[in-house]
Amino acid sequence: MKKILLLCLPFAATVAMAQKTDEAAKYAGLITPQALKEKLTILAGADMEGRETASPGQKKAAAWIEGLFKSYGLKPGNGDSYQQLYPVYQDQLTDKKLMVNGKTFEWDKDYSFPLTSGNWKYNEVVFAGYGIVDSAKGINDYAGLDVKGKVVLVLDGGTTPAPAGQGGRGGFGGPAMAKVNAARTKGAVAILIVADFSKRPPTNTKGRMSIVAPGAAPAAGTTTGTLAPFFTATVSDAVASALIGRTSRVALADLKDVKKGNYVAELVIKAERETVTLESSNVIGILPGTSKKDEYVFLTGHYDHLGKNGDVIYYGADDDGSGSVGVIQMAEAFAAAAKGGNKPKRTMIFMTVSGEEKGLLGSQYYSEHPTVDLAKASADLNTDMIGRGDSSRKSDTLNYIYVIGHDKLSSDLAVINEAVNKKYINNLALDYKYDDPKDVNRIYYRSDHYNFARKGVPILFFYDGMLGADYHKPTDTVDKIQFEVMSRRAQLVFHTGWVIANRDEMLKRDIPLNMPAR
Repeated sequence: MKKILLLCLPFAATVAMAQKTDEAAKYAGLITPQALKEKLTILAGADMEGRETASPGQKKAAAWIEGLFKSYGLKPGNGDSYQQLYPVYQDQLTDKKLMVNGKTFEWDKDYSFPLTSGNWKYNEVVFAGYGIVDSAKGINDYAGLDVKGKVVLVLDGGTTPAPAGQGGRGGFGGPAMAKVNAARTKGAVAILIVADFSKRPPTNTKGRMSIVAPGAAPAAGTTTGTLAPFFTATVSDAVASALIGRTSRVALADLKDVKKGNYVAELVIKAERETVTLESSNVIGILPGTSKKDEYVFLTGHYDHLGKNGDVIYYGADDDGSGSVGVIQMAEAFAAAAKGGNKPKRTMIFMTVSGEEKGLLGSQYYSEHPTVDLAKASADLNTDMIGRGDSSRKSDTLNYIYVIGHDKLSSDLAVINEAVNKKYINNLALDYKYDDPKDVNRIYYRSDHYNFARKGVPILFFYDGMLGADYHKPTDTVDKIQFEVMSRRAQLVFHTGWVIANRDEMLKRDIPLNMPAR
């Protein structure tokens, strides 16, 4: 009798496992293209205004996600709150002025410049044409000009056309940066680049956000005749006309015919900045486990994006509306499983974070102020962009997902993920190219899983690779999402999480991190 019973035990365990497996497939079936589309249409809709960190749109999105977590029956993940609030600090340009011969010009219509602080006054400028120095082509717009210690006025474009919208958010790059470098090399203290403001998006008057409180903000300096280290600004043809002494406006196209040389004009520039304290939040819902409730599995994605630039909304449907909605839908599926009598062994933590686009701020804050013991975290499965295709792939199929972290921190990761992919997802191609330590894109460091990995938590990061096309553009919209493949990718993450949550042991932490320093 004992012998027969012992022989039956493995069979019984197999049957029980099969039943659990069937349940996993049943609840993964709740992650449908239609369910994902309904949620993403809201999260990446105009009402959320691009969900920029610490903005009203981000706070509205946080409240919406919290409401869903509550409706699923998840427990609040930060004490009695679903949101983990954290402060962010940001420099902002609070006042700015540009005057020529006593006339005040209008910001973003006639001039713009990057975040700075100071009061400056000059009595002449040097017009240097297009401001190009190219020895290979025999071009030197500074020939015969002495610009040392002076402000240089140059035209945008020239023999090396500037890309459309270049410098549009208060910065300088590409051909314009070559002009800046040429002016600095010649000893100028500032450069004013004349551009067509009708083709430029509104200028950003905000600096980089941080979760580290800054020291005392630098006081505004007052200088006459010297700008340190160097000042750059974009000005309109109206400003340029005033600087070269014209009483009527010279059209932008005609400024190229103006004689190079020194022009007397009183130029006054004033700028004030201040550091402001803002507030953002991570949204956290918890599904308590059973026999191993003091161990944890995280499912994460960032719900913030780039916000608005004037009236233009950066919708962030793929980045990372898709990953956030994936986390939300997985939360709904796990909660439904729990209500159906299939609670996970380990506690599931569903967390959508903000501040990712500002430098992984939300996940960094969580990693330094965790709500649970991260030493007891079996894994973090992070989804950031799972709804589009990578235009650089040679194959036009969407039957793939980039998986980052498969050979790092835990030898269990790839085994589990590959097994569930083969069994449930019909062999979605798992591409590991971004796990290469020599990856020039440094993808391993560019999403929220990194802040778990640096604490030793095994991670997998699921990503579609949409770095081209509509990446960080207003055109990253819901209508371009491929919901069928998004559903399969989210189901892959769900099944991987299901196995990790219900296995007997936590994932091993047995592989040294093989990535270079950040």
